[in-house]
Amino acid sequence: MIDTHAHLDACGDDPDAVLARARAAGVARIVAVGSAIDSSRTAVAIAESDPGVFAAVGIHPHHAGDDEAARVDDLRELLRHERAVAVGETGLDFYRDYAPHEAQRKLFEQHLALAEEVGKPAVIHSRAADEATAAVLAGFTGTVILHCFSAPPLLPVALERSYYVSFAGNVTYPKAAELREAASRVPADRILVETDSPYLAPQARRGRANEPANVGHTLAVLAEARGEQPEELEATIDANASAAFSLP
Repeated sequence: MIDTHAHLDACGDDPDAVLARARAAGVARIVAVGSAIDSSRTAVAIAESDPGVFAAVGIHPHHAGDDEAARVDDLRELLRHERAVAVGETGLDFYRDYAPHEAQRKLFEQHLALAEEVGKPAVIHSRAADEATAAVLAGFTGTVILHCFSAPPLLPVALERSYYVSFAGNVTYPKAAELREAASRVPADRILVETDSPYLAPQARRGRANEPANVGHTLAVLAEARGEQPEELEATIDANASAAFSLP
């Protein structure tokens, strides 16, 4: 099993302990995701020390209005590392509005240009910004992974453009029927699963900090929504993740 999006540096416990619990739960591979330069460096360091961990490096849109936004060149250096497999997370967040929209767009575009330059996929955060996200991505020719998918209106664009669509613990919540319906429509070769640790614990662990060991709960709900066996969907998602991130 794989967790395609976890902020290991933000989990409360030491990464070694978090990884040990993940392995005990059958999670063999994890993509550790950075949200700024220091956390991206930490993700790469964890990946360097553990053969089952890979790193995605990026500057979250929340930082588009602060000094982090001027450090995109630092990402280019990190992406030279063999364990760095993706750019991101990047994108737009018009819900929290921690940064001006135009600054978010500029940073997003810089990430996409970098992803094309280095030939790696882009991990996309989009919240309350469906149309703007689709518009910025329209000219991008690389691989797109829509992380923590929570925008059903964006699904037609994702399907038309063959984006990977990754679901997190919120798809398991009782009121998330629209998300589960969206999950049932994603082609078999484009679906992914994640925890977005330490956020969005699945319903079975709701109220506690999330971690990669919990990804199986979300996978089970996805399998039910799609009318598939969990073991079959697990194998499908493992293959999809290998293709999306060019993992060994």
